[in-house]
Amino acid sequence: MVVKRKSRQSGVQFTEDTADLVAERFRALAEPMRLRLLNALRPRARSVGELVGLTGTSQANVSKHLQLLYKQGFVDREKDGTTIYYRIADPMVFEMCDLVCDGIQQDLDARRARLNPER
Repeated sequence: MVVKRKSRQSGVQFTEDTADLVAERFRALAEPMRLRLLNALRPRARSVGELVGLTGTSQANVSKHLQLLYKQGFVDREKDGTTIYYRIADPMVFEMCDLVCDGIQQDLDARRARLNPER
């Protein structure tokens, strides 16, 4: 079954400059570690140390990726003493990820149906 989503029109003119900005945001999401970090932040704000533990990568790597996500507006940060907590600043990032995941699932379902037509 194909699920159709309601098309959402943006009020922003799609210009060459806008295309560059959109591409920059998509490039930020093209790194699997950044997607893992965003997913780890989905339920709540977390410290860099917590994110290191959840992702199994180094503090320097986590910090580098968080900085880029912050610059692109996907996350926000707040300092509490010496600890910096990151949280999702733009929850629409998960809508984009859900759209991509839905598309992948539909593609896999279609491939399975072609390989096993009797089902």
